Amino acid sequence: MFFKKNKAMNDNTKDNKKSMNENADNMAHNDEVDEALSNVLNADDSRVGEALSEGNDEEIEKLEAAVQEQKDKYLRLMAEFDNYKRRVAKEKEELRLTGGKDIVQSLLVVLDDIDRAGKQLGSTTDVTVLREGVSLIFNKLRAVMQQKGLRAMEAVNEEFNPDLHEAITEIPAPNEGMIGKVIDMVEPGYYLNDRLIRHAKVVVGK
Repeated sequence: MFFKKNKAMNDNTKDNKKSMNENADNMAHNDEVDEALSNVLNADDSRVGEALSEGNDEEIEKLEAAVQEQKDKYLRLMAEFDNYKRRVAKEKEELRLTGGKDIVQSLLVVLDDIDRAGKQLGSTTDVTVLREGVSLIFNKLRAVMQQKGLRAMEAVNEEFNPDLHEAITEIPAPNEGMIGKVIDMVEPGYYLNDRLIRHAKVVVGK
């Protein structure tokens, strides 16, 4: 009755289609620019041909200078565009390599606490102290993740929503009001900056 919608895959498909459309638009725009420049240059070349046939040396020189100026502008434009593409490619590569730097740096303090807790495990047998240490580490981790925009999904007692929830099983509802609603959450779902990044795995009443 309930099926998981693979929203992440759909989002990736939409992103890929959007990227393909943007690339097609850019290529079409570049073709239009090339065509416009070609028309200008061809028009000037045509005028040069007319001037040659009429033997007007002064007009020929002016037109040749104008043609050369247009060609120089075109070459500079293409050079600038090539530089722009290289710069964008470099920025994308840097973002791919260091995009997670901020979150990793934030998690280093939690990693330090884990290292210290690991050392205490071999030097103490006080379960209460160990439990408090582990609890502090968990709380710090949650705080860091919340600061970065991570938010847990509230699913229990909510209407089952295949866009947000993955139904792993159905059980008899304790009352009629819970039919079609989430009775238990086996694995929490999460939002990052209000965007769904993981579906909640839930048990649904039937």
